[in-house]
Amino acid sequence: MKLPRDVDGDKLARSLRCYGYTIDHLTGSHQRLTAVVNGKRHVITIPLHKPLRAGTLHGILKDVAAHQNTSLEQVIRDLFRYL
Repeated sequence: MKLPRDVDGDKLARSLRCYGYTIDHLTGSHQRLTAVVNGKRHVITIPLHKPLRAGTLHGILKDVAAHQNTSLEQVIRDLFRYL
């Protein structure tokens, strides 16, 4: 599945709530999100750029997929099914 090109950092952070991520910290132009899955804490940092670069978005989603033990394609479908 192809990555959307118009996703900004704030929109991505809100979308990641479905995977249990919450905004933990905001410094300048970056948000830190935290989720706990199966007793393991996972922290990701999302830049608040408009829009996110494709490589940055891909890296964040790949990291989320690895932590959630699911495929990258499934994460993309879950987060961007309404786009």
